Amino acid sequence: MNTLKPHLKVGIIGYGKVGKIRHECMKHNPCLELIGICDINPGAFQNSGVRYYSDYKELLDECPDLIFTCTYNCYIPGISIEAIKRGIHVFSEKPPGTTLEDVKNIYETAMEHPQVKVKFGFNHRYHQAIIEAKAIVDSGRFGRVMWMRGVYGKAGGAGYDSNWRNNRDLSGGGILIDQGIHMLDLFRYFSGEYDEVKSFVGRSYWQVDVEDNVFAILRNSKTDQTAMIHSSATQWRHKFLLEIYMERGYLEIDGILSSTRTYGRETLKIARCILDDNGYPLPNPQETMTYYDNDNSWSDEINDFIDCIVQDRPVHKGGVEDAVKTMELVQRIYNDDKYISKPACHEGIDI
Repeated sequence: MNTLKPHLKVGIIGYGKVGKIRHECMKHNPCLELIGICDINPGAFQNSGVRYYSDYKELLDECPDLIFTCTYNCYIPGISIEAIKRGIHVFSEKPPGTTLEDVKNIYETAMEHPQVKVKFGFNHRYHQAIIEAKAIVDSGRFGRVMWMRGVYGKAGGAGYDSNWRNNRDLSGGGILIDQGIHMLDLFRYFSGEYDEVKSFVGRSYWQVDVEDNVFAILRNSKTDQTAMIHSSATQWRHKFLLEIYMERGYLEIDGILSSTRTYGRETLKIARCILDDNGYPLPNPQETMTYYDNDNSWSDEINDFIDCIVQDRPVHKGGVEDAVKTMELVQRIYNDDKYISKPACHEGIDI
């Protein structure tokens, strides 16, 4: 019996905060060997113990089996497409580019090279609260999903106005494409696609050339399912809340474990509707609460992708199809408000 584990050579392109997190996750997977890191700042990884490249094509010339693309959003399409054409598997951070066109170009290239696996970092699907909520929804025990409401907001933080994520040329947009895109991906994960969008997109506070608040309502006209999102960079207390209301009960995921631990403890609240003698729902049903203290989503996401490569199975979470459909929602939210740079109300940044 052959017990040898598969061996995959890996390169990381972009070695900032997320690149370092991906590197740390790789250390716990015996299938992976990091052969090189590419970054514009060589001082970022002096003690990494692997070879440094300043040009990502030189790293691709070393023929890695897999690359992790952890760069500015604007560079993701070019790097991903080049790697796919060379037959190199690609794991890229989200968002998968700055525009819908970027993502469609990646998709078309991936379709031309079906042997190459491509995945994007929608790691929220791998959080334990999300996994358990998804199992409950799919079981049908509470009936179909009627509506969802999501809040994902942060306080900005030190240097927020000068962060690259608020440079439209590098990022493609503001808080929606940076953070709200996770909530949109979860909406799709729990209830499918949406064909109607109404949105308000603007700047309320920060002196940046992208949005700092988005309010949007999404609707699937065929199933009459609705979802509401508020994505904010002026939520002065970091907040993640996803409410899923079904015909016979509801789920609430409050808090999400992150590297900063600033979104609170991750919890899943479950409640079943209680009916009176005439069959009408009573208010304040009994709720059960589960707490989660360990975040394995980053590692689990990578391990799932490696299994897709080794077992040659389709990428079923965060693949190119998911990337296109989620970016279509992002683009439609921007377009519905005919979003352009709008003046912020606040003239300073001291808070």
